[in-house]
Amino acid sequence: MAGLKLEIAQERPFSSPEEEALLNLMRTADSVQRTFHLEMRDWGVTQTQYNVLRILRGAQPHGLICSAIGERMITAEPDITRILSRLKGLKLIQQHRDKADRRVVWTRISEHGLKLLLEMDPVIEQLPRKLLGHFSSSEIADLTRLLEMARKKTDPLAPLETNHAGPSKPKSD
Repeated sequence: MAGLKLEIAQERPFSSPEEEALLNLMRTADSVQRTFHLEMRDWGVTQTQYNVLRILRGAQPHGLICSAIGERMITAEPDITRILSRLKGLKLIQQHRDKADRRVVWTRISEHGLKLLLEMDPVIEQLPRKLLGHFSSSEIADLTRLLEMARKKTDPLAPLETNHAGPSKPKSD
């Protein structure tokens, strides 16, 4: 397997093992995102729009307000309102104002959005195995643990501790 240094035609050594690992992580994330994009392009939605639809499907039947959608996103998106506007234009979501507070807008996935996700599900569900199926189950667990550890330094929402059952509550002092 060719190393990153060969892939990017870098002649000088990396400044540190951490730099090499970080650049490998960034290159891998880009590769995975490109593959995901190629799988999704036939449906006419972006990865971000798909993520919003997935979140709203999980929030049925009530839906969510804009800030709650933003908190659940896989990637940070500064303009959820714009994304929702596009999805509304595609008739994939429905929005209505809160009766108690007209400033609050609730968003739900539409029937059209649900049908689109049902059509996409078989392909999207295969992607993790397509991309990571060559790893053993213990390698997948190690990869998950290492990625969560890396995120802990940069992401205030990342769990402080994890185990195989998922994130655990932070230890109290």
